[in-house]
Amino acid sequence: MENNEKPAEKKKLSLNVVSSKEHKGFGAGTIDLSQVACVVIDRGEASLDVGAMHAKSKVERGIKFSPNKEDVPNGRPAWIVWVAIDRNEQGSYYAGVTSCEMLVDEEARRGWKVLPDHVNRLDFALKRKYMLDNIGAEEKAALRKFLMEHNTEWWNNSPEALKELLA
Repeated sequence: MENNEKPAEKKKLSLNVVSSKEHKGFGAGTIDLSQVACVVIDRGEASLDVGAMHAKSKVERGIKFSPNKEDVPNGRPAWIVWVAIDRNEQGSYYAGVTSCEMLVDEEARRGWKVLPDHVNRLDFALKRKYMLDNIGAEEKAALRKFLMEHNTEWWNNSPEALKELLA
């Protein structure tokens, strides 16, 4: 390399998505997960936890998960909530919000979750859908409070459909 040449920039990796389209070079057929946040609802509190993107949230660490609910008879419920952010003429807003249920028994170091459901619900959030059918009133209130406090402008710009789901 000559002195006046700059080193090539490192190419950014994204999550590959299976597609029927022909691959056209590095990064083709990828999606950008930088506009998705991971919120964990546990014991009535909602908090941001980036580790959830790789199943390493505070709640999930040290837990061996099973797809069989019967394996976790003493598990307490917790949820991963995928929150996709988008932008329109008014500004940024909560564009997709989906919740994924799991059970966690810290004492037994066992848990239950259905990984395909977590992946599908992440996909639904990326597709700008709201799916909060598996959380109760306490969890909805915690999520609403979190979203409002995290960014009031985003909350105000969000569609009424989301606000009604969390009412």
